[in-house]
Amino acid sequence: MKNPILDRFYNRNRFAVILAGGDGARLRPFVQRLRGDSLPKQYVKFFNDQSLLEVTLHRVRRLVPPEKQFVVVTENHFDHPEVAEQLNSHPAVGVTVQPRNRDTGLGLLLPLAQLHRRHPDAIVAVFPSDHFIEQEGLFLTHVEAAYNFVERENSKIVLLGIAPNAPETDYGYILPNNRWHNAFPFGAREVARFIEKPDAILARRLMLRSGFWNTMVMVFKVKTLIEHVRAINPPTYRMFERTDEARSAADFEKRVKQAFDEIAPFNLSKDFLESLAAQRDRALVVLPVRGVHWCDWGSEGRIMKTVKFAKENRIGLESSGAAFNALLKECVAGSA
Repeated sequence: MKNPILDRFYNRNRFAVILAGGDGARLRPFVQRLRGDSLPKQYVKFFNDQSLLEVTLHRVRRLVPPEKQFVVVTENHFDHPEVAEQLNSHPAVGVTVQPRNRDTGLGLLLPLAQLHRRHPDAIVAVFPSDHFIEQEGLFLTHVEAAYNFVERENSKIVLLGIAPNAPETDYGYILPNNRWHNAFPFGAREVARFIEKPDAILARRLMLRSGFWNTMVMVFKVKTLIEHVRAINPPTYRMFERTDEARSAADFEKRVKQAFDEIAPFNLSKDFLESLAAQRDRALVVLPVRGVHWCDWGSEGRIMKTVKFAKENRIGLESSGAAFNALLKECVAGSA
């Protein structure tokens, strides 16, 4: 007997890409103290015997079935046995292996090349693999709203934004315009400016002007994003075309490696979103996320802030690792 709810879940033209190709360089000393090695942070099992990547995969599964998910990793990650072990525990999820880390833009375009050929009208949500999110259900409600919005307005790219509580200089900032649109959900607005990693003075000004932190969770139609890449960065688009055309070639992996060796790094925030926000057609839309505690675990300081938040709000963050538990106790005691 067919289940109409499950049928709708699996038959939607919705996909997800989880970005896990980073090397975690800034957190490497922290991981070294915890584990004695250089395992990239997204694979470290910080809490409840799950890594940040595994938590992200379980989170995304509530919106998109595993068969429609892609995880982007880097070839040298497999030097660590934990990487293959974690990926093998999610056999239905597609794994896209980039030959080297050339930043977030190229990492995203690699699975999109495959998706564009098979499902050119796909709606894709992008999820970083190293974020801590409390109130996950509410957060995913906002992602669902972004999917719904792009299905109606497929010329738009939706960014999920968080209201800042400090002038953080390591985040991207989204400044919305002052024009409200009745068709936009949850108070979403078009983006007037996107500023990646401003200095402290500018970050404070952006806070006062009701700017948002960029979560890097974004939703778009594949064809829409690719057309913008072609206009903003033609060399990167040509690399995408070469990858797309070589998909069925016997030496596909060799061609991808050559492309990654030749092309300049392409950062989604600095090289793409900043330029896209400056265009007149206002393709970028920010969807404010309310009532959710979110943190990008890009530094040891942010991890410790999360620990403090969890302690103050009585959220259990017991780790599966004795070293991390000891460090948590030490840090919490030091912040008292």
